[in-house]
Amino acid sequence: QVQLVESGGGLVQAGGSLRLSCAASRRTASNNAMGWFRQAPGKEREFVAAIDWNGGTTTVANSVKGRFTITRDRAKDTVYLQMNSLKPEDTAIYYCATSRSAAVTITQSSYRYWGQGIQVTVSS
Repeated sequence: QVQLVESGGGLVQAGGSLRLSCAASRRTASNNAMGWFRQAPGKEREFVAAIDWNGGTTTVANSVKGRFTITRDRAKDTVYLQMNSLKPEDTAIYYCATSRSAAVTITQSSYRYWGQGIQVTVSS
């Protein structure tokens, strides 16, 4: 079992930045792709960003392209989500997850382990 713990969320004004971190409890997570998803109040959980096992390939949702960047540090078993130029519509609970495979995927069912989520609130 892999445990994932998110940190770095909080309240920020529109236009500001936050960096989310997700630490995995076991090194087995370093051989798998990882991703970030979010769920806003009253909405379905949606894909935000994903990175493959060695950080060589990334993909982000169109809604955050040019503003969010996903990276990982395999030595620390940690994945990051740098969020810049935040907008009120970015307000959501953000979840990190570990994929069942090494390649990037945006499909939620491809992810096996999930963190508990962390709140990000962007005020206007």
